[in-house]
Amino acid sequence: MPDSTMPSPTSTHRDEEKTIQPPVPDNPTPDPALPPEGGLRGWLCCAGGSLGFFATLGFLNAIGIFQTTYQETLLKDYSSSDISWIFTIQLALIWAPGSLFGRIVDTYGPRPVMLPCAFLCVFSLCMTSLSTKYYQIVLAQGVGYGLGAGGIFTTSLVCVGQWFVKQRGLAMGITVGGSSIGGVIFPFFLRLVMQDVGFEGMVRYTALFIGIALVASFFLLSARLPPKKWDSDVACIDVTLFKERGFAFYALGSYFVMWGLWAPFDFLPSMALLGGMEESLAIYLIAIVNASSLFGRVIPGHIGDQVGYFNVIVASTFFSCIAILCLWLPFDYHSSNSGLVVFAVVYGFFSGAFVSIMMPCCAKSGSLETLGRQIGTYQGVIAIA
Repeated sequence: MPDSTMPSPTSTHRDEEKTIQPPVPDNPTPDPALPPEGGLRGWLCCAGGSLGFFATLGFLNAIGIFQTTYQETLLKDYSSSDISWIFTIQLALIWAPGSLFGRIVDTYGPRPVMLPCAFLCVFSLCMTSLSTKYYQIVLAQGVGYGLGAGGIFTTSLVCVGQWFVKQRGLAMGITVGGSSIGGVIFPFFLRLVMQDVGFEGMVRYTALFIGIALVASFFLLSARLPPKKWDSDVACIDVTLFKERGFAFYALGSYFVMWGLWAPFDFLPSMALLGGMEESLAIYLIAIVNASSLFGRVIPGHIGDQVGYFNVIVASTFFSCIAILCLWLPFDYHSSNSGLVVFAVVYGFFSGAFVSIMMPCCAKSGSLETLGRQIGTYQGVIAIA
């Protein structure tokens, strides 16, 4: 008869399992792939990103002031199409280096990109104030400022995106809303300062103004993920993203949207002047567009958190097209000041969603650790437009 005091094999195995199980900590470490949905540091980062957008895309939203000024003064011997190339290059360089800047932010955090790019923005505007030739303005304002603004732009997108998931649309709407505030303030600022100190002085004061905003942005922006070592085997552009049908169609559609998205910001004041509108009102059309786009940045972003980002961006792009076809293009056949103001309000709201929902749409195709590569790959596509 077996000894009843001997432990059974089953009970021995269970005892061994109990002895090798690790203790459960009282405060388990949160999953690094899940952001804390803001917190103080997250919302401070959002404020820093908003200042970055204010100083870069917000300034670019006021390019109509420079277009009109160049046509009437420094570059009056050049066509409006030639002058617009300055801002086309500037805009393209905001998007094009995104893959490199995004990869650097993914690896080392925001500081290695923010510091040199902030300096380049201020330096290029100082050089613009000294420029008298077309090629000099292209190099300073087009190439120099475009590259600097591109670094600030990408860094702001990536850093804010690391802190939010469920409220990502709202957070990005607030962040990108800084560009709308800049688009409201800069037309007034540029016009008033230019009346007092002339064009060259205005550009220098603008450089100082932007420099202050970028210093504040530098200290507020922070990465949630720790720095890593540079992996030379990882490419800056992630071509595997295009195997995902959703990302591929989104990038292709955005490419075509970029063909005309910024056209009203560039030509609206000049078009209004040709139609007989008073110069003071024509200049402030840009401010009207951007004031309306502030609501278009935040509200659709918050709605996107609830109903889906792709649904919102498709709807906003559709209504932006309707505004151009029905309110702006007929201006050539029947000029109306009130019609242009209505267009500025409608187009500003619906076009505002494009940039604010851009990053949440890209983030659907990968992890937080490679968010910079995802955004950079997407930016490389739309830069070609």
